[in-house]
Amino acid sequence: MKIFSVIILLLIPCWVKSQIDSIAFKYNGFVDSYHALRSESPNDWMSSRTRLRSEITAEKKNTSMFVSFNAIYNNILDDKTGFFLREAFFRYNSDQWDLKVGRQIVTWGVADGLRITDLVSPMDYSEFLAQDYDDIRIPENGVRVKYLHSSFNLEGVFIPIPEFFQLPVDDVNPWSVMRSVPMPYTLNMDGVPEKKLSNSEFGGRLLVFLSGVDFSISMLRSWNKIPVINKTMSVNMDSVYMQAHYGRMDMLGADLSVPVGEFVMRAEGAVYLDELQAMVMPVALNATLAKNSFNGLLGIDWYPGNDWTIMLQYSHKYIQNYDERIQAKQNAGLGTLNISKKLLQTTLALSSFTYYDVTYNGFYNRTSADYALTDQIHLMGGYDWFSGDKGSFAMYKNNSEYWVKAKFSF
Repeated sequence: MKIFSVIILLLIPCWVKSQIDSIAFKYNGFVDSYHALRSESPNDWMSSRTRLRSEITAEKKNTSMFVSFNAIYNNILDDKTGFFLREAFFRYNSDQWDLKVGRQIVTWGVADGLRITDLVSPMDYSEFLAQDYDDIRIPENGVRVKYLHSSFNLEGVFIPIPEFFQLPVDDVNPWSVMRSVPMPYTLNMDGVPEKKLSNSEFGGRLLVFLSGVDFSISMLRSWNKIPVINKTMSVNMDSVYMQAHYGRMDMLGADLSVPVGEFVMRAEGAVYLDELQAMVMPVALNATLAKNSFNGLLGIDWYPGNDWTIMLQYSHKYIQNYDERIQAKQNAGLGTLNISKKLLQTTLALSSFTYYDVTYNGFYNRTSADYALTDQIHLMGGYDWFSGDKGSFAMYKNNSEYWVKAKFSF
């Protein structure tokens, strides 16, 4: 027996080494540095940050582990400096099944830069939209499983502890949503749902692939992940009290994508059941109002050749059984226009992306140039332009900025 035990102990290191040798490791990522200067007085720095993104993958047969993290130095926002885990999940993938367990980003729908059915992963609005859209997605801790078939995919998600939008409320942040408050205020953000199973999120999506047509239907038991903030004046009318609210919300949605020659036609729609609505003053801080809303999007992508791309979208929101106490309009429209062109044998990419608030006649435009010095080194620069007297873009009408960015990928 002792001899047998000794043999086992001698074989264990060999077995461990053979297991490690059979695992394929991959490491990649990038380093980027981004700096933005306000174009109007006082011409101060709007952003100054440097980031290391590392991504590690370990694969063995049908299983893998993926971990990505950011190491960030932010010269303006101290709470954004540090080491931050981004994604960390186990994956099993076969011909019929795709399972992810852990911290991951979930994307749904066919819209570009707009959220209709894409409600699982929330957003970090620390710098509003003045970041790459993929960078502001917040991963969720959960389980995502797909059944794969040649003509359809069936997907289910379960998020035991939901994440919510990160809103900038610190006055130090030039993107703070509190900068529009004209008087002293008290803000209570303690209304985030408790971490218990009854507050979890779950949903499913069926994707169907037909000849020349892809479409999906989806449902999600979720929350209004952007908090609704109620406001009321003090007795002396010299300060404002504010309370953040979150409410349960169900989503039923569908999307469609159809290529037609040089064009791709896209459509997306969703019903939000019991969506919490912001209310106008005066109102009790604890009062809430929920309504059903209908949300739709139409988009067209045009690829005329010579490395041109033109993408146009329009989304519309309609609140059912409208109440005059609701802060938002009963009908609200938002459009996007994205024009891009590649030059110099595709080493230079020029683009202009615009959000246009149809309801309040405001807009945000990012015009940029991206030059590939090498395959690994990119130099970028551009201008972010905000305009509007009302609506979400009006809040940042003095935040127009010039920006530069350098990125090294490895």
